[in-house]
Amino acid sequence: MTSPGSQVVVEAPGAHRVEEHTPRPPGPGEALVAVHAVGICGSDREVYQGNRPSGYVRYPLTPGHEWSGTVRAVGAGVPAGLAGRKVVGEGFRNCQVCDRCHAGETTLCTAGYEETGFTRPGAMASTLTLPARLLHPLPDDADLTAAALLEPAACVAAAALKARALPGERVAVVGTGTLGMFAVQFLKAVSPAELLVVGTGYAREALSRRFGASDFRLRDEDLPGDFDVVIETAGSASAARTAAALLRRGGRLVLTGIPAPGADGLDPTDLVVRQLEVHTVFGAPPDAWAHAVRVFGAGLLDPLPLVTHELPLTDFPHAIELVGAGDPKVGKVLLRP
Repeated sequence: MTSPGSQVVVEAPGAHRVEEHTPRPPGPGEALVAVHAVGICGSDREVYQGNRPSGYVRYPLTPGHEWSGTVRAVGAGVPAGLAGRKVVGEGFRNCQVCDRCHAGETTLCTAGYEETGFTRPGAMASTLTLPARLLHPLPDDADLTAAALLEPAACVAAAALKARALPGERVAVVGTGTLGMFAVQFLKAVSPAELLVVGTGYAREALSRRFGASDFRLRDEDLPGDFDVVIETAGSASAARTAAALLRRGGRLVLTGIPAPGADGLDPTDLVVRQLEVHTVFGAPPDAWAHAVRVFGAGLLDPLPLVTHELPLTDFPHAIELVGAGDPKVGKVLLRP
C-alpha cells in the first residue's frame, strides 16, 4: 500500500492547510491511484475564494479535478490488469441508472451533481481513491505531466464532437486559454481549409499558429463572417456574440465558456433568421473522454507547451494566485504531490 503523503484541504473559503494524507484502500469497484500531477483552473480558484455556487462545492474539501497518475491497487470486482496502468479519470460521479446516464449523457445525470474535487475528495493529494469505471487507461509510454491536462482536453473533445467539423470546412476558435488551445488542436486534426483564432491580445498568437491556426485576429478587429464551425472558449460577457457573428448562415456554434450572469445573450432573431445551430458543453461525458485519450495517444494533442509552472502541494496558495493574476506569461499551473 502507498505510504502516507500530503494533501491540501480547503476548510472554508480563504482557509486551507497542507496535512498528512493517508491513502484510502479501494473498496469493491474502486481503484487507488498514485497522483502524478494535478492541474489548477479557474473553478479551483472559485472554491478557494468562496464564489463557486453553493450546490457545486462542499467544504471541507481536497480540490483537484484535473489529474493524472498510476493505479497502485484495485478493489474487488475490478480487473487486476488495471494495477500499474497510467490513467486519467472522469470527475462527474453519475448514478448510471437514470435515462440520461443510459444515453451516455453522464454530465446531465438527474440524480444531482457530484464531482471529484468539488463535492468529493480530489487529487491535490498523494493518492486518490475513486470508482474504477471512471478511469481511462493511457498508453504505457504516455507522458503523465502532459496527461494531467486531459480533463480540460476532454471538455473540448465534447465540443469538437458536437461541432462535427469536416475536412475542408472553415473553422474558428474564440478564446486563447487552455480550452482554446485544445480547440485549435482538435479542429486542426480534421484538416480544415482555414483555422482562425480570435483573442484579446497577441500573447498566444505564436502558440496558436504552432498548433495549426492559419490566421489570428484580435476580437476588436474587423472579423470575417462566413465560417462553418466556431468553438467559443473565452467565457467573457460578449464572447458568445462574437462567436456567432463569425458564422455563415446555417453554421454551427459550440459554447464552452461560462460568463458571469448578465452577459450579452445571443440574439434569438439572429439565430432563427440565420438558422444557426447552437450547442453547449459543461463537463465531458465518457465518449468525449475516450476521444480525448485516443487523440492524445495518437500524438495529435500536445498539452505540454501549455504548462508554465510545476509546484509542490505546499505552494497551493501561490498557485491559486498565479492562476488569477491575469499574466499572459502564466499558462497551465500544475501541482506535483
